[in-house]
Amino acid sequence: MWPATRICSRYRPDRAAHLPNASVSSPHYNGRILAREDLTGSLAFFQVSFDDDPRPFLPGQYLTVGLDSGERLVQRPYSVASSARRPQDGYELYIRLIPGGELTPLLFTARPGQRLALRGPKGRFTLDPHDPRIHLFIATGCGIAPFMAMLRTLLDDDALRPTVLLHGVSHVRELAYRALLEQWADAPARRLHYVPTISRPDDPANAGWRGSVGRVEAVVAAACDAHGLTRVNSVAYVCGNPEMVRTVGATLRSRGFGPEQVRTELYWPLPH
Repeated sequence: MWPATRICSRYRPDRAAHLPNASVSSPHYNGRILAREDLTGSLAFFQVSFDDDPRPFLPGQYLTVGLDSGERLVQRPYSVASSARRPQDGYELYIRLIPGGELTPLLFTARPGQRLALRGPKGRFTLDPHDPRIHLFIATGCGIAPFMAMLRTLLDDDALRPTVLLHGVSHVRELAYRALLEQWADAPARRLHYVPTISRPDDPANAGWRGSVGRVEAVVAAACDAHGLTRVNSVAYVCGNPEMVRTVGATLRSRGFGPEQVRTELYWPLPH
């Protein structure tokens, strides 16, 4: 279910000429793309569904998406961004095109109706529905997806708890869900504080930006101070690139947060 406040471009078929094509049919396929909207040339929202009955999931879980490439099924996990209360509407995925990757170049040529393989939902990076503490959500890039599922689910349940959401990107145009999050943050109850931050403020593409600047890990301490977040009253969920996750974990530990108060999801493995 697409939020009315998001502004995206539609699928642009002219980009497909230099990208590989996904197999149209396969015995692996058990779902399809219902809809797609592009945020930028390398970021897009995909709405997918299973062929059979919708499968329940917990906010924060992921689906594994697969497409046939030659004789091989290529699969990758993607966090669901839609509400867990509406699986009948499909599952929203927020995906970045990885040049030279195996799966995303296939996905980014796909039109609505393309069939694909879906597995899951799975994952332990899930929202505790009974935790009354202030929730600190910290994300880079597409790591915002599980937090959108959490927020949408809580709003559907009329149970939004005090939340501070930090989202770090390189360019303003990559702030997915910005208008929707600002709308929620401006609601009279003010249960959500939304803090987007831009890591390349001097880039001409970010001209006019008046918000927070710096990598998201660099603004965590200031956000904790500004919103009175402590080890006593808060719990943190961190999702995105592994170096950010590691740095944020160290910052929160230095402020007294214990391991049980910092829940993490890495979008690729940490280097050894």
